[in-house]
Amino acid sequence: MKGFPVRPISVENVGVAAKTVARRQAEQLTLVRRRAQPTAAYIARLTVTAVSAYLLAQQLPGGSPRSVLAPLTALLVVQATLFNTIGTAIRRVAAVTAGVLAAVAVAAYVPFSWWVLGLLVAGTLALGIVLRLREEILEVPISAMLIFSVGSQAAASTRIIETLVGAAAGLAAGLLFAPIRVQPAKEAVGELSRQMAGLLGQMAEGLAEAPDPKRAAEWLDRTRALRGEIERVDDALAEAEQSVRLNPRRLRVGDPAAGLRDGVDTLERAATDVRVLARSVADSARIDSEHSPVKEAETRARLAAVIAELGAAVRAYGQLLEADPVSPEHAEFAAEPITEALEDHLEEAQRQQDQLADLLSTNPAGQPEGWQLRGEILAHVNRLRSELESSHLPDQAQAKPPLLAPPLKALHERRERLRSERHHSEWHPDPAAADLPTVDSSATGPRRRPNRNAMRVRAKRTASRARARARRR
Repeated sequence: MKGFPVRPISVENVGVAAKTVARRQAEQLTLVRRRAQPTAAYIARLTVTAVSAYLLAQQLPGGSPRSVLAPLTALLVVQATLFNTIGTAIRRVAAVTAGVLAAVAVAAYVPFSWWVLGLLVAGTLALGIVLRLREEILEVPISAMLIFSVGSQAAASTRIIETLVGAAAGLAAGLLFAPIRVQPAKEAVGELSRQMAGLLGQMAEGLAEAPDPKRAAEWLDRTRALRGEIERVDDALAEAEQSVRLNPRRLRVGDPAAGLRDGVDTLERAATDVRVLARSVADSARIDSEHSPVKEAETRARLAAVIAELGAAVRAYGQLLEADPVSPEHAEFAAEPITEALEDHLEEAQRQQDQLADLLSTNPAGQPEGWQLRGEILAHVNRLRSELESSHLPDQAQAKPPLLAPPLKALHERRERLRSERHHSEWHPDPAAADLPTVDSSATGPRRRPNRNAMRVRAKRTASRARARARRR
């Protein structure tokens, strides 16, 4: 159009945008499918509660045959969690009672008029503020106006009684049907860990070659976007904690939300470490010098290996928090517990980090460009690895279920024996020096565990690919 500048848009950007929209639509469809069943249960729960309150109110003497105050109160009282339902019921009964008593007291001495109505509304609003009724504060003047306009003692008592009936029906529905909403919080935690692991994996793959400053800036922007995901996880976790409070199912199943708060705090600190690490990488990519930490092929390949292992460790940590707890007698037979996979990745990351430290050590006088960033990168990597150590795991997460759990105790004992022999062979390569008999692999199985975690395989593949590309250059 004439007079309006048109900015050209590359085909690549259009393709990326289309893929993003398609991915978001797929995620929305998945959320709709997951929420369909809870929505149907929510409708059924409210319907049964309202009908029960109405039938119960009909049994009271002197009640109206078509009064809907009791079911209305029941619908307003029922909340997503039992704790909120109890609080709403108490505040609503208090609001109705206060409004009815105020109207009865005023009607006994002053006739109905517009200025008396205004004073009654103002006084009941002030009373609701004093009683701290929060969202139920408007119920005080509403009840007062209704009773003041009728001027009947019977209407006043009926309103209080039906409100009590509706509140009781709502409380009963909360006790019977209030769900424990911990699974959505676990899914949110798992999604956060997968996003962090995916970002670290992309950084590791991108470091196979000298990263472009624009691409490094994109990594930094993605780490900053994790702040919104963490806030969403906090909201889901707060709802889960509310659903557990005062819920009778907690007596039977325990506290399924225990340990999630500590785990989310750990992931939040890890996200901060990832952000500052991406910042250091982006600053290094902008240095136009061969002495930049990310311009040296060997250093870049070693850094990619460390980041790949840390990404797999973050994914394992999220699976550990997302899994359900099991009893100790079942966890004893685990062939590949999640905690062991986490420790494997952290041990490999520690080994790669030690080699990275040797490559990053330099003389500032000889290589003045980017020597501060070398120390920053090493410090951020070490802090991220330390945050994910098993000693920082929440107590409840220590008993999470294993990835595989064969029911034979002999398999567990054999795995422990092979692990002990492998550790001895690492310290004493010569069997004679270690004074250990040679183990027949055909009788006891291979030394390597057959069920290796897929995350470990993916991390090793990424690291090897990064080293291969560095050698070709």
